[in-house]
Amino acid sequence: MLVLSRSMWLLRRMVSWLLRRAELPTQQDLAGPTAAQTAGASRRLVRDPVCGVHVDETLSVPLRDDGEFVHFCSIACRDAYAHTTRKYAANG
Repeated sequence: MLVLSRSMWLLRRMVSWLLRRAELPTQQDLAGPTAAQTAGASRRLVRDPVCGVHVDETLSVPLRDDGEFVHFCSIACRDAYAHTTRKYAANG
């Protein structure tokens, strides 16, 4: 019984130590936001017309359609959009 209680006490201390270390700010957190984080705050989200997902404009897959850019989350969505557009254009 004594060994079990001592083991539980050590386990609790180790878990509390790990939790306290996880809550401590890192050196990078103390330095403030980086240039990439501040630049990311000004990025624009665009909506994929096929699946409806919002994507960062700089990471999207663009397609020029009737003189305007349409942005997609993936090449598969872009191809699906292009395929349906061609189908509607063929039907007239």
